[in-house]
Amino acid sequence: MHLGVVDLSIVVVYLVGVVLLGMLVTKRASKNIQNYFLGGNTLPWWMLGVSNASGMFDVAGTMLLVYWLTVYGMKSMWLPWLWPVFNQIFLMVYMSAWLRRSNVMTGAEWIKTRFGTGKGATLSHIIVVVFALISVIGFLSYGFKGIGEFAVAFLPPLVTNPATLLAHPDINANLYGLILMAITTLYVVKGGMFSVVMTEVLQYAILTISSIAIGIIAMNYVSPAMIHSVLPSGWSNIFFGWHLNMDWSSVNSVASSKVTEFGKWIATDGYSMFGLFFVMVLFKGIFISAAGPAPNYDMQRVLSTKSPVEAAKMSSAVNVVLNPARYLMVAGLTVLALTNFNALYSGSIATPNFETILPEVLAHYIPVGLLGFLMAGLIAAFMSNFAATVNAAPAYIVNDIYKRYINPNADPKVYVNWSYVTTLLVIVVGVSIGFMVSSINSVVLWIVSALWGGYTAANVLKWYWWRFNGYGYFWGMLTGIGTMLILLVLDNLNVIPFLRNWPLANNASMNSFPIIFAVSIIGCYVATYMTPAEDDETLMKFYKNVRPWGFWKPIKEKVMRADPSFVPNKDFKRDMFNIVVGVVWQITLMAAPVYLVIRDWSGLIVSLLTMIVTTIILKLNWWDKLEATFGEKKAEAGSINSSTAALAGETK
Repeated sequence: MHLGVVDLSIVVVYLVGVVLLGMLVTKRASKNIQNYFLGGNTLPWWMLGVSNASGMFDVAGTMLLVYWLTVYGMKSMWLPWLWPVFNQIFLMVYMSAWLRRSNVMTGAEWIKTRFGTGKGATLSHIIVVVFALISVIGFLSYGFKGIGEFAVAFLPPLVTNPATLLAHPDINANLYGLILMAITTLYVVKGGMFSVVMTEVLQYAILTISSIAIGIIAMNYVSPAMIHSVLPSGWSNIFFGWHLNMDWSSVNSVASSKVTEFGKWIATDGYSMFGLFFVMVLFKGIFISAAGPAPNYDMQRVLSTKSPVEAAKMSSAVNVVLNPARYLMVAGLTVLALTNFNALYSGSIATPNFETILPEVLAHYIPVGLLGFLMAGLIAAFMSNFAATVNAAPAYIVNDIYKRYINPNADPKVYVNWSYVTTLLVIVVGVSIGFMVSSINSVVLWIVSALWGGYTAANVLKWYWWRFNGYGYFWGMLTGIGTMLILLVLDNLNVIPFLRNWPLANNASMNSFPIIFAVSIIGCYVATYMTPAEDDETLMKFYKNVRPWGFWKPIKEKVMRADPSFVPNKDFKRDMFNIVVGVVWQITLMAAPVYLVIRDWSGLIVSLLTMIVTTIILKLNWWDKLEATFGEKKAEAGSINSSTAALAGETK
């Protein structure tokens, strides 16, 4: 089905409007790179939170969530821990504030505050830039694939020649992805962070209205009896045992007879032993979350806030803004898909191909006019994610390579102009990779399981262990990423078949994480102990500025001798308690909209009551204590005083 004139006109008006809005702030953004990449640190925390959430509300991820909820039911609430979504709780409780205290522009620039300016710090700086660019290009190819497959279901084909389509079946999807990326590029390149945030706030408003509309339509079209007729026992239960124990073959519905095949899809995904899967994603997720945000748009939003307190508030807003609206849409699409699966699903039953069902549901159920608005909203989701991702990448090239190593004293306009060039370069590379990608899910698993395996170990140790140095960071990252690439090649060649069978069947990316993590840890420790520790002045300045908890005792003692008034961080137990409460709170924000749409009133009541209790606890034990914990007066976030520097010199 293709859009009619009315719906297509709405989409065109939206695209023109958002480009014009983005271009309006070009002058403000082009003053200097601080304005271009961080909005001059003048944007309010709530606006950055909405922008960050809008950037995460992408079409490709939404299609994946619809697939997961359809096949795994309420137990799918745990599957996004693959990414892991609860890293936002770590960020809001303490990590965003720690990061914001650094007063830097990028994650690579942060390296100088932790490891100084020696050779080890330089190597660490380079490896972070490399990782940032690889991950950004991966996310660009992921978004490119998702929006192309979504758009081609509604828009007329650009290529109709049968021979061409036979040779290149994805050509129309790729071309539409290219067109929409080009439109978004118009305002991202010129407007920087200002245009990204302003347009994302508008896009989030459209997305929220779209989500509410889809939820209401689903509740009107589908009765509770219709839903339950196509669901197996246990679908509505969020809790689980060692095995998934969801028997889709027991469903006997004429309207959706194909759903009996979902059991085969579960086996293909490798999540049948759900308890083991949960343990693995929890293990991986805790370490990734403790490592802090990866060098992408999430980190840029944290660094763009006005203060550490606002950074923490911004990360909390992401959970509230993103999850209820997104899961209202996901739940609506899921119940419409489940109750009409035979008619809507055109993919292969033997191989899961759920990436096209979202446009099919919209095409069948959304009336003229509203369909155009919803299309604009979902295209907005793609544009938000794409714009946020693109904005993060050039900062590493311009600020961390060109400015640092090539032209450190250039006019601010020169850096802004180079930002334009590098933005276009990153987009071209990301699109080129996207043309070669076969599916959304394959990109997601590669990024969150394998690539982050190489990132995690070194980035955990940098926060919590004083002895960890720049050489350890470099070799830990290098061995981790190198192991990831080797395993990826060997897996594709089927040289090490156990990767696909143990411990999770058909899940090589998850199985590889412990191996990558272990090799990276070894690289970190060997390199650290083979080289000297960083100088005391650098470590003391970092510790006093950031005030982390962890294994910092030797440095803490030196700082307190130099400044007896210094108050060390004693909030470890409180932070851990708040994280546990926050994770439960986040799950309720995801589950409550689903229970509402499927009319499971007992599940909804339990979710809402749990949400209220956890919200009160977080209000009293976290929000009300933010200023005292991370405010500038207590944090003493300025540079180390002269007595500290003097002591550092004496102890070398």
